[in-house]
Amino acid sequence: MYKIKTLDNGLRIISESIPYVRSVSIGIWVGTGCRKEDKSNNGISHFIEHMLFKGTESRSAKDIAEAIDSIGGQINAFTGKEYTCYYTKTLDEHMDIAIDILSDMFFHSKFTENDIHTERKVIFEEINMYEDSPEDLVHDVLLETVWAGDPLGYPILGTVESLKAIDRNSILSYMEEYYIPSNTVIAVAGNFDYDKMIGLITDKFQAWDGKDSKFAHYSKPCFYSRTAIKPKDTEQTHICIGFEGIEQGDENIYELLVINNIFGGGMSSRLFQKIREERGLAYSIYSYPSAYSKAGLFTIYSGMNPSQMSEVIKMVLEEVDILVSHKLNEEEVEKSKEQLKGNYILGLESISSRMNSIGKSELLMRKVKTPEEVLDRINQITVESVNDIIDKVFNLNKMSMAAVGVIDEKVDLEKIISNGVYTC
Repeated sequence: MYKIKTLDNGLRIISESIPYVRSVSIGIWVGTGCRKEDKSNNGISHFIEHMLFKGTESRSAKDIAEAIDSIGGQINAFTGKEYTCYYTKTLDEHMDIAIDILSDMFFHSKFTENDIHTERKVIFEEINMYEDSPEDLVHDVLLETVWAGDPLGYPILGTVESLKAIDRNSILSYMEEYYIPSNTVIAVAGNFDYDKMIGLITDKFQAWDGKDSKFAHYSKPCFYSRTAIKPKDTEQTHICIGFEGIEQGDENIYELLVINNIFGGGMSSRLFQKIREERGLAYSIYSYPSAYSKAGLFTIYSGMNPSQMSEVIKMVLEEVDILVSHKLNEEEVEKSKEQLKGNYILGLESISSRMNSIGKSELLMRKVKTPEEVLDRINQITVESVNDIIDKVFNLNKMSMAAVGVIDEKVDLEKIISNGVYTC
């Protein structure tokens, strides 16, 4: 059972008690990511995430790491398109230590010029590492392609040029704008005494002041049907094909998840069985949906020998055409629903996953579904509702494609997507 408490300053605390475990996961969720950035400061959300680990007025970076290591805990952070999260996982008896460290980092990080200079170089190396991983890079290339010009398509890490412009003043100014109580949620999942947990967080966060959130809702970005090629001297060519998906908060995301299970979500899926198992054309092939505020994407990925690129794309699009033409039957849908329910229930066994789920849902949608509500919604899925979403998402006249690696000159990606740029 979830509990939500809002402090006088607007900070929301959402918690889920799981008394049969001996651990607790705590996350501070801030409603900002690269979607709040522009070209001049792209990457600043991720930069700040790094900087909060560089030391506070009372703890060095080493002190922070040793304080968590000494109790056998974990501390980390991640930045997404629309949020940044700082989190810990510790034994329940060390909840007070975790809250103390997180609040110290959050409020008392020093942001020295020397640390900024050092961490900028670290992120440059992170970008270089990402560039050397084409199987990861191609997904970002697709996002930049379908949402060209919109911050949703910006790289979370930023660019070398934008990072060079980030300094202490821009960091503090950005934090003053977005690191405010009304734009933040603290999520707690695991074994804890509720009153003690609320008391510890209130003690550290109730004096936090900040202007009221003035954020307007995100506008819907235009989905462009186009191609992008990033040549690289690699052994494999990596491709992503993208269709406009289901936005965050839309109940039809469950239908799309059912479709994904059947189409490309696992080893028993159509794409994996036909392209890898039967034909041996690719080592890795899969699909997945992504949901954002007022935007969604359905992505199909594959990595293959450059000489197989044309055949793989052809077979993928044939499978899309079969899906659209013949739809799914009741047996397939029911089987996928059970798979979806099983995956969801197994995920509930991780307190970190439960903290992530309630924190993200409360931050972005101000609503958290109980497990019973989620399972009930999955049970409501019908063949008709699934097939309606197939027609909505899998439009061969409205798709984009990105490729990274050695590109077969015989493959005309522009021709494949009908040479058109979709206009909103």
